[in-house]
Amino acid sequence: MKKFFMSGILVFLMTIINANYASAMVYEGPMLNPTAIELRLSMRKLWEDHITYTRNYIISDLGNLGDKSKIAERLLSNQVDIGNAIKPIYGEEAGNQLTTLLKEHIVLATKVIIAARAAKKGGQSKALSKAQADWTKNGDDIATFLSGANPNWKKSAMLDMLAKHLEYTTDEVTARLNKNWDKDIEAYDLGHDHMLMFADELASGIVKQFPDKFVK
Repeated sequence: MKKFFMSGILVFLMTIINANYASAMVYEGPMLNPTAIELRLSMRKLWEDHITYTRNYIISDLGNLGDKSKIAERLLSNQVDIGNAIKPIYGEEAGNQLTTLLKEHIVLATKVIIAARAAKKGGQSKALSKAQADWTKNGDDIATFLSGANPNWKKSAMLDMLAKHLEYTTDEVTARLNKNWDKDIEAYDLGHDHMLMFADELASGIVKQFPDKFVK
């Protein structure tokens, strides 16, 4: 009886996963293949770690907490994990290039936080503008890299999605500096949902580009 009950739960969970996957993959094809589902879930985990540890770093930095260096270490290792994840598909060089761009993304984000904190205390706003411009340029570079690797990742879409990620992250920093906790939570929730959508877009594009790898 217990074994039957557990089997029923597994079937129910797989039904939910398959339904969610089908809604996210907006094309006809092998979207319900177990390998495609595994890709989608792994992409979600990687990019969810990205958004989660970015938030943890913001909290630790602005709160001057003792775990900041450890959070930074974990956040940077996530960028290595993301780069490694595409190596079986796009090769060693491409994976390393993506990791480099993403690590730069994190380093520039810390500069935005530092400049925003200084501006809040009456520092130079020019430093904040420069940090944000550099961060935006890096986002554009990531979008260019992705669109060059996969024709299904349209550059305009990648630019928009990465710009939105920067916007939500900036909103988090600003809200925490102003102690606007409701706005802080709202920005994170929006950014979290957006990042999962971004991960689904990446997974969908890979399945579209290499359908033979995802046949039943």
